[in-house]
Amino acid sequence: MQIHELNTIKRKRRKTVGRGGKRGTYSGRGNKGQKARSGGSIDPLFEGGRSTLVMRLKKIRGFKSRKPKNFAINLSDLEKRFKNGDEISKKTLLEAKVIRNNVAKNAIKILGTGKLTKKLSIEKGIFLSETAKNAIIKSGGTVK
Repeated sequence: MQIHELNTIKRKRRKTVGRGGKRGTYSGRGNKGQKARSGGSIDPLFEGGRSTLVMRLKKIRGFKSRKPKNFAINLSDLEKRFKNGDEISKKTLLEAKVIRNNVAKNAIKILGTGKLTKKLSIEKGIFLSETAKNAIIKSGGTVK
């Protein structure tokens, strides 16, 4: 059998009723109202008189960065959780439960709030504030 030999099934045409052509008296438009009239189209952004989404978004000002903020840790937290001579990295901070697993992806920054008496060595990949850096070096620790 070839393509030109195939027979297609011919379908009967349905009789149309009334002015609407295909669907009868109101032709699917309902009884009355703006949408029932000819030429009665409504702007798709129109929301019944309230402020449209576009207009409301203008009022929500500001900027939100996609880049997550640094997670801040104070020197006092390190003083409580670590022993003298410990190395501080993302891994050790997770083990000591100073940070959570979901925060470990973000950048971590140590701030200079609190006192530090222990010698700690800070690994690469952890940011330090200037006061924190000075406090760690003053207590005998190292910064890589």
